[in-house]
Amino acid sequence: YTTVTNVLVHNTTFVRPATFYISGFSNIPYDKYYYVFLFFVYIMTVLGNGLLLSVIYLVKTLHTPKYMIVFSLALTDLCGSTALIPKVLDTFLFDRRYIVYEACLSYMFFVWFFASLQSWTLVTMSYDRFIAICFPLRYHRVVTKPAIAAMLLLTWVVSLSLFALAAGLLDRLSFCGSLVIQSFFCDHGPIYRLACNDTSLNYIIAYVGLITVIFCPLILILLTYVCIAIALSRIASGLDRLKALKTCTSHLILVALFFLPLVGTNIAALTSYIHPNARIINSTLSHTIPALLNPIIYSLKTEEVLNPIRKLFKNNRCKNISKYYKCVLVLH
Repeated sequence: YTTVTNVLVHNTTFVRPATFYISGFSNIPYDKYYYVFLFFVYIMTVLGNGLLLSVIYLVKTLHTPKYMIVFSLALTDLCGSTALIPKVLDTFLFDRRYIVYEACLSYMFFVWFFASLQSWTLVTMSYDRFIAICFPLRYHRVVTKPAIAAMLLLTWVVSLSLFALAAGLLDRLSFCGSLVIQSFFCDHGPIYRLACNDTSLNYIIAYVGLITVIFCPLILILLTYVCIAIALSRIASGLDRLKALKTCTSHLILVALFFLPLVGTNIAALTSYIHPNARIINSTLSHTIPALLNPIIYSLKTEEVLNPIRKLFKNNRCKNISKYYKCVLVLH
């Protein structure tokens, strides 16, 4: 497959490959059309999240704790898609399937780092909804900018530490057999399974990562919604209950879009056999579709965001019209 380099470190011989080979789909005709579809998904993701980030940054009325969380989600969606899709397109559309060893570890780190940030940002959103519905009178005292900034910073530090450790543990492995990664990117599981020495620590960190990125956030979100459901059941007015529930529907859709494919794919991969093609389709969609739909579902359909966008476009149109009439007057 490729040449390997033997490196002697602390009396232990580590066999590190110069490159890995990313296999992608196996025996699927016209698979390039799928990657073209991912290209259009990426373009729309960049446009949607870029617009949302610009609006939140430019409109001062949106400089609130709630939209700090939305800004963080849009930023991690944009960075996560950028970490994954351009390299996937380069790998398969242009048939550059060999990837340098160090680049492969960096690739794995950034994809899972931003996936972890997306997951915990959804937890922070559920916390915001929990306080707003269960403790509405305390909301502005509890959900403050410093509090939200501290929560978001904590997610960055924990995610950074966890996946730096995962990459470091991969770097201590020897690869003396196959160098073909049975995935569409440098995924953690398919890489460490290629090693020919002890991978017990990598197996443990895979479970820790799974719990940290998927199960722990999902359990916390479900617990917040149990509390929200209890609080809503105590509201006498059905209309007030419906209004409160509507503020949660967008977040619940985002949670379902993000977690269900990831949970299904990873449980199947860890407990039984999942065909590489099925894993690739599930993983690509779970890493890309939520980032595309998040700005549409959560923000770009709300009046708080739509009104500033309308005003920005209206002001630009008025400026263009005024410039046009000034030019006409000068010409006459």
